[in-house]
Amino acid sequence: MSGWLADRKQPSYAFPTCPTLNDPEARSDISAKTGGRELTQAPGKGGHKGGASVAPSSGFAASIFKCCVRAIRKGVLIQRVSRTDKEFHFQNWFKSRLQETSLNFEVGGRNTYPDFRLVAAAEGYELKGLAYPGRTASFDSNSQLPSGFHNGRTIYYVFGRYPKRPDGNSYPVLDLVICHGDFLNADHDYLHKNQSVRCFGSYGDILIRDRKMYVVPTPFRLVEGLAHQQTLIVPGDTMVEKDLAPVGYLLRREADELIAAYSFDLKTNQLDSRKVPNPAAGREHIFRAWRLKESPLTSVSMCDLEGEEDRPQARKR
Repeated sequence: MSGWLADRKQPSYAFPTCPTLNDPEARSDISAKTGGRELTQAPGKGGHKGGASVAPSSGFAASIFKCCVRAIRKGVLIQRVSRTDKEFHFQNWFKSRLQETSLNFEVGGRNTYPDFRLVAAAEGYELKGLAYPGRTASFDSNSQLPSGFHNGRTIYYVFGRYPKRPDGNSYPVLDLVICHGDFLNADHDYLHKNQSVRCFGSYGDILIRDRKMYVVPTPFRLVEGLAHQQTLIVPGDTMVEKDLAPVGYLLRREADELIAAYSFDLKTNQLDSRKVPNPAAGREHIFRAWRLKESPLTSVSMCDLEGEEDRPQARKR
């Protein structure tokens, strides 16, 4: 077997260390470094791709998580510009939290990934706002397969749920999860590409574009006990600040088979896939969930998804 399936490696979680942003001396040190665009060691130079490893820590994710939690507790609301704003309101709320940390960051464009990229460390944050009640079990990942590592950066996903039908243009963050991207998918080797074929249609001048959309389970579907809480999920051996308390280990086990190819019959509208054995079948990836110590420390656990792939799923319109 050759290609990305055969070349898959066991992820090694080594991230840049960082001081706690709540420490005044640490904040001034971070501000000085980011102002001068001084970079810490990227994950790609540590355990992800070989080379000297640094002590595994949550990087800046834990500090950003704590800033978000404290804002929620203070009643800092999401502010949307109008009722037509269905995409950027939660992003703008999170952007304000990043600004409170004094970290320098870059904001991605509409079709770039991830949404926010730190300057002081090779970390990126992808935002997923979810209306509740509503579709919170899965999300659409357009032309980008989730992963904990992308283009030299450690990737974290930020999930926030908010009221589906608020009374006005200000409303709370109901619950929050910041999780390492490997919790959603641990494959760092797959390279997404959009392809196309020509000569379709009666005149042969229509192009068919294959633009993949990945539908991914959210942490709210994968983990029991996240609702109405604020939770940080990182690899199991990751060090975090002392004011965080563990609330559970979460284990994800790689599947026996992987889809290596698929085809679509334009006459029958039939989509077929070809599976191959997963060279990493059975490999376990252990994660740990954390909360602020003053939060409710109710435990979390993986949901039982056994057999759900065989159940018919109605497409929502």
